[in-house]
Amino acid sequence: MAAQRTDGSAAVRIGTRGSKLALAQAGQVRAELAAAHENLTIDDIELIVIRTTGDRVTDRPLADIGGKGLFAKEVEEALLAGDIDIAVHSMKDLETVLPDGVEVPCILPRENARDAFISAAASSIDELPSGAIVGTSSQRRRAQLCYRRKDLEIVMFRGNVDTRLAKIDRGDVAATLLAMAGLNRLGLAGRATAVLEPEDMLPAAGQGAVGIECRIGDTSARDLIAPLNDPVTQTCIICERSVLAALDGSCHTPIAAHARIEDGQLQLTARVLRPDGSEMHETRREGDPAEAGALGTDAGAELRARAGPDFFAEF
Repeated sequence: MAAQRTDGSAAVRIGTRGSKLALAQAGQVRAELAAAHENLTIDDIELIVIRTTGDRVTDRPLADIGGKGLFAKEVEEALLAGDIDIAVHSMKDLETVLPDGVEVPCILPRENARDAFISAAASSIDELPSGAIVGTSSQRRRAQLCYRRKDLEIVMFRGNVDTRLAKIDRGDVAATLLAMAGLNRLGLAGRATAVLEPEDMLPAAGQGAVGIECRIGDTSARDLIAPLNDPVTQTCIICERSVLAALDGSCHTPIAAHARIEDGQLQLTARVLRPDGSEMHETRREGDPAEAGALGTDAGAELRARAGPDFFAEF
């Protein structure tokens, strides 16, 4: 791409949400692009903030207003309209099936994919007193908490990271869960009371990973972002998102999937739960990373068969 367009605008326009975390992620991409290309400087790359439905509506669960894709919808519309050249997303915010005309060919090296437990009342989930109030807007977290601790009271808890931490500090709830990746990127790792192991709280598919989206057929944009891609992370995300695709769960269906490569083998754990935590199915896969998509699809198909059609139709 040229250093400047004929209309005087920046050579590269990055679309992003306006939250502190989204801006931190987009800022990382901006810096890495400038470092990767000799003909680009930071000043040649513009961050364009796009307010999404997910950001505007904060008083209702995401599942009630259309799901996690509402954090990406308007950004993707701007990309398709040509108002931006690339878009930066948290991979866990993207719908399983992307809109026609866009793709995510580049995924940055993954941050910590685990969830952080944050509480002034206890050092772990197990140490929370009976009846303790835990705030979360995530169906996945809610279901896994209920499966593990049926005595807890789970309340809806939306807002950005600062808002949620302020609610903890005020004592509005006894505990909450946040993505450790987000805390790390915001310099708030010290706010984590404990970092939860995947077996205790399996992460969302794509958690901790940042993807860069472009228009299909835009070879200039694809070439621009190619140096930033991390093949290991990309393989793991392909596997996890293949689980989602095979399950075809709605935004009301709690699904968790986490893949990693260890000793040259791809290892996957996937779960599906009822929203109230009354039932959980889990499966694992291990195999060649080159078969990431097939492993994820197979795991999702097994979970779907074990759970039965009523498991998904009910919600």
